Amino acid sequence: MPSKYAMCYRFAHAPPMSTLTGRGRKAERLLLSPQEALVAGGPAEELERRIQEVFRLGTEHVVIDLKGVPNADSAGVRALVRGHTTAQRLNRRFTLVSPNPRVRELLELSLLTRVLEVVDTLVEAKTKTVQWDRILVGVTVAVAGAALVGIGIKWPGLGLAGTGMPDSLPGVKDSVDSGFVLLNPLFELAKLIAAAVIGMLVTVVHRHYRSDRSQNPALDQAQVLLCVSGALMMIIIGNSVARAFGIAGAASIIRFRTPIEDARDITIMFILMGLGMAAGLGALAVAGLGTLFLCAMIPLLNLFSSQRPRQMMVEVVAADRDFPTAHVHHVFAVNGVTFEPREVSQGDEATSKYLTTLKPTDSLEDLSAQLMGDGKKGIKNVSWSAPKRG
Repeated sequence: MPSKYAMCYRFAHAPPMSTLTGRGRKAERLLLSPQEALVAGGPAEELERRIQEVFRLGTEHVVIDLKGVPNADSAGVRALVRGHTTAQRLNRRFTLVSPNPRVRELLELSLLTRVLEVVDTLVEAKTKTVQWDRILVGVTVAVAGAALVGIGIKWPGLGLAGTGMPDSLPGVKDSVDSGFVLLNPLFELAKLIAAAVIGMLVTVVHRHYRSDRSQNPALDQAQVLLCVSGALMMIIIGNSVARAFGIAGAASIIRFRTPIEDARDITIMFILMGLGMAAGLGALAVAGLGTLFLCAMIPLLNLFSSQRPRQMMVEVVAADRDFPTAHVHHVFAVNGVTFEPREVSQGDEATSKYLTTLKPTDSLEDLSAQLMGDGKKGIKNVSWSAPKRG
């Protein structure tokens, strides 16, 4: 059955947001149609508030019909950009429809037409977009995994001692003692390249399904390097028990003090180490099949997982020595934020720090705006940061 738009036209007496979807259920797609200039001082802020509210109510696709908007300023652009970033964070969809030439020119000058989804008609907005980036990642994973499996099948046990190597493989000759000896060091480099490819493929897939958290380039690089290190260790160890104990002893003195919040990240890093070891041994078929299996399991598990709350530390600075505790606690209570006071300092400006637990749909900018209260609630500054671990 085709989905319908839940519609909201912004007039002076717009209905409450909780009634916009009609029969008390969440709308799959909701249309907001502002009918005035999106400028600072009211209209832009109102649209921004409504966009965040409908996303908070669970709407999957928010459509902004800009046909009735004559012009916009930086505040209006900010409302649209915040809607896009919220949709990205929640893995939702945000679409702009029919901007007039002046508004479209503003978006083009801001280079936002390359970022925002802008279409000309409501029919185009209803058409589901094809996620080419995920399709490209899936095809790349399938091709690379199949190539590794093919190489592993053609040369089974590649790099394993005592398995015997085919005469057609350049740079390798059999040896009675060690199974075979590699004459070409580029052969070992190929194993490291295979491990790096495996690490990058798994990391890219994992990052696509990590939208509820901020991107972490350091963690992404660590995953790739960990896979490569696993391959390198197996290459160095070879058949030597002494080398194995030597590497184990060296690894025991290393202490990792960077905390990892999500247990999924730790598990994937552990699996990547194993895949890298398989590549280092030359068991490319095992490494390729493991990569394909892991890359298929990540999105599959994501289907059965629910978005979990996130913890943030918020520092609220008052304008004077009197801290508006009642106002701050009221904002937290209205938005369903669980909080725990952590630190209070008194001076010319009173400061309080809270450890908060937020829902995935909670917007930090929206909460900050409510706490600030347009500068009329005695709050001078609000800042958010990730809580320190350990």
